[in-house]
Amino acid sequence: MDTLTATGNTELLEKLKALRANIESVFIGKPDTVTDLMIGLLARGHVLIEDVPGVGKTVLARALSRSIDCRFSRVQLTPDLLPSDILGISVYNDKSGLFEFKRGPVFANIVLADEINRTTPRTQSALLEVMNENQVSVDGKPIAVEQPFMVIATQNPFEFEGTYLLPENQLDRFILRLRIGYPSREDERRILRDQPDRAPLDNLRPVMEAVDVVRLQSLTEQVRVDEALLDYLQDIVQATRQHDSLEVGVSPRGALAMMRAARASAVLAGREYAVPDDIKGLACSVFAHRLVNKSYLRDGRAASDDQILRDILETIPVPA
Repeated sequence: MDTLTATGNTELLEKLKALRANIESVFIGKPDTVTDLMIGLLARGHVLIEDVPGVGKTVLARALSRSIDCRFSRVQLTPDLLPSDILGISVYNDKSGLFEFKRGPVFANIVLADEINRTTPRTQSALLEVMNENQVSVDGKPIAVEQPFMVIATQNPFEFEGTYLLPENQLDRFILRLRIGYPSREDERRILRDQPDRAPLDNLRPVMEAVDVVRLQSLTEQVRVDEALLDYLQDIVQATRQHDSLEVGVSPRGALAMMRAARASAVLAGREYAVPDDIKGLACSVFAHRLVNKSYLRDGRAASDDQILRDILETIPVPA
């Protein structure tokens, strides 16, 4: 069995374990959510966390950023926020007689875009280029963002007044959409007892550097994906495009996103190759937000896309 440990990556994998332990020391009771966030990081992707207020969306994002020695910025998105408030603005310098570009908060390694559905579509779209191209265009000239670069956006799915729905092309830029959910009674007791004011978050120290993240991302891209696994992925994608309840299935971009996520899942498991469970376990997080439900288009109500995906997975043979 080929393992990443056998190929001399022990130090990197130990840092990856330390990263998980650091996050879970303050974000209690949701190891699967932590795993998915780390998958997004390793896959060079962006993550949308969609859940009700108070379940730890911001804590999770801040725990990740504090565990890595890198630049972090938080943008509280509001209806009056302008694209320049995120990207930056050119300011005239009297002394030099030239315009100088003042970089906005998007020029960080990890950017927390809090309540992304509260800002206008114009400002939401300002994030599109930088999320997709890793660069910002200023006066026709591209300015690259520093690597690693990750946007973690949050939104409340149940509050509609004063919000703007994310369009499909914006949703498609997020490699994963996560839902945290309420903690169990036991885990909530730990939070109440040990973290009454979330103070442990302020005590977190970095366990890896930005360059370690870049190395892990490069390692992720080298994970092998067997031809049989590609067939399995394509069968799932094709099934979403032909499903009676779906108007729009998974696009090629969505299939590529799953490839990257499956490779990252393999790295977290210490493997040099992906397996079917890497895809099955991530299907809802990677695919559900890319689907358009016919019932939603017809009457504003949608059947559970997660359940549709689970039904599809039950019908497709898993490669040995």
